[in-house]
Amino acid sequence: MARLAYGGDYNPEQWPEEVWQEDVRLMREAGVTMVSVGIFAWSKLEPEPGRYDFGWLDRLLDLLHEHGIRADLGTPTVVPPAWFYAAHPEALPVSREGVRYGFGSRGAICHSSAAYRAAAARITERLAERYGRHPALALWHVHNEYGVPVGACYCEASAEEFRHWLRARHGSLDALNAAWGTAFWGQTYGDWAHVDAPRLTPSVANPAQQLDYARFTDETVRGNFTAERDILHRLSPGVPVTTNFMTALSQCDSMDYWAWGREVDLVTNDHYLITDGRRTHVNLAMAADLTRSVAGGAPWLLLEHSTSGVNWQRRNPAKAPGQMARNSLAHVARGSEGALFFQWRQSRYGAEKFHSAMLPHAGTDSRVWREVVGLGADIAALAEVAGTRTVGDAAVLWDWQSWWAQKLEWRPSQDHDARERADSWYEALFDRHLTVDFARPEADLSAYPLVVVPALYLTTEAAGRNLRAYVEGGGTLLVSYFSGVVDEHDTVHPGPVPGALRDVLGLTVEEFAPLLDGERVRLDGPEAPALTGDLWTEVVVPRGAEPVWTYADGPAAGRPAVTRHALGTGTAWYVSTRLGPAELGAVLAAAAQDTGLPDRAELPHDVEVVRRAGEQGAYLFVINHSGAEAKVPLDVPGTELLTGERVIGRLSVPPGAVRVLREES
Repeated sequence: MARLAYGGDYNPEQWPEEVWQEDVRLMREAGVTMVSVGIFAWSKLEPEPGRYDFGWLDRLLDLLHEHGIRADLGTPTVVPPAWFYAAHPEALPVSREGVRYGFGSRGAICHSSAAYRAAAARITERLAERYGRHPALALWHVHNEYGVPVGACYCEASAEEFRHWLRARHGSLDALNAAWGTAFWGQTYGDWAHVDAPRLTPSVANPAQQLDYARFTDETVRGNFTAERDILHRLSPGVPVTTNFMTALSQCDSMDYWAWGREVDLVTNDHYLITDGRRTHVNLAMAADLTRSVAGGAPWLLLEHSTSGVNWQRRNPAKAPGQMARNSLAHVARGSEGALFFQWRQSRYGAEKFHSAMLPHAGTDSRVWREVVGLGADIAALAEVAGTRTVGDAAVLWDWQSWWAQKLEWRPSQDHDARERADSWYEALFDRHLTVDFARPEADLSAYPLVVVPALYLTTEAAGRNLRAYVEGGGTLLVSYFSGVVDEHDTVHPGPVPGALRDVLGLTVEEFAPLLDGERVRLDGPEAPALTGDLWTEVVVPRGAEPVWTYADGPAAGRPAVTRHALGTGTAWYVSTRLGPAELGAVLAAAAQDTGLPDRAELPHDVEVVRRAGEQGAYLFVINHSGAEAKVPLDVPGTELLTGERVIGRLSVPPGAVRVLREES
């Protein structure tokens, strides 16, 4: 598309055709440029096995094209019809407890089912043959939110496929037994037929087996995506293929999005605010940064978010006036090529009838509709931003497989949560007004003056070497506790913890000393007053590192709590207790002195300042989440795209508003 996309999921199969004309008229009024269609329409497209009804979709796509609206056309393979399950009940997934799920929801699929794969291929082929060159077609949208609500299946077909996967991964039973440490608890296998899925067991199942099953599930699901993608590439050449991710750590934890990002032609994402007392705009920024990073820094697309409240949380508050625009433009600031919603017209029935929409039950005489129209005009005014890239300041390392491993049972503290650490470290970086790129542990990090490792329990030897080279080359590394502990098989690295990170951090951990609920420890150091930690402490032994903060009390009293290790031309910092975002800010401030990163302390709190840049120029996005006017100092003058004003020296942003400055070179 030549401009930023604006629109949402459109489900016309829920409405009589006479409503469609009103829909496209209102879409034009709102500035809609693209809608996602057909995602849940398998039963309407193929009402009986092998009998197809495409007439309604022909008329719909022609109508959209007539009104200049592009289509993100779905393959409806997330919702096989009732007739399919009647013929193939074995395609319904089985839980780890051995319960087979029933029909009547969405995403109830055993991804190892041969019958499902064949049926999905057939409907995808029919759609591609019929619409692969339709002038309304902008994008193919395979399935919907893979991994949600269920990804893993524990049926016999899945167990058999798991055995084939293990043969390919490990090669031999001897290698499998070594990788899984089956000598523990007498689990050694002498026949491939004896290897099973990690179903419910009386005590803790083998952790390496569980980790491999998570990998197997992810690869199996991804294989079903690539099968549909390849059909679409063959029959509809030149049209990009995507599927909507859910990269936010609060929304999906079963897909390795680093691997998924390599398989799509365009990275797209769905994001919904989680009402849990957190600063929701920080979670949004984090998800957008993570999505952009999965895209390799390239432009990506927000394919779903909400105009107001959702329907699936315990409490679903409406968004405040202006919040929808801030949410949408924050995604654009961090690399999205537009903003789309679920959904266009609010449903009257079904599970999501209380989920907000662009056209709500209240109709066009409503605040939501007026804000939808206003946002459409703003998106159109930002057309020239399309194709530029968000400029990052620092990197955060994240690894989904390490997260899977850390969440397994019987850790020193089950309260230690990798997501919580990632959220807290990100919030500390956000409050220092640093734009974050996420990176794989083995990626090239040389472009970043600062790299933060919030939780990397599973650290390969290659990742350890990579981080050492980064520091030796002049980088500043900040590592949080319980990182570097195990290898890719969940086996503790030889020698003292932190294993693969021992040399770069210049220390060993003699013992983990997690705290009980409610216990806290004080840290003495350069900041006054002392910092306070909770949940976790460690008995740290410096091996070249120097203490910066020391435990004043608690089980590790007198021992180093935060250390700094000079190595080569860089430094590596280690934080051995849990600090909150504000206190992590103090550690970041100390470490930043090693980096040369700009000091942006003068920028107002809860005001995002993010830059996108490209051949056509640079654009400064300023998003004011606070209740007071923000005045942001400018390095160069420019023109504000939403008001048309020329600005010199300082950009004033009203409470809750967004401004986008085209900078003068």
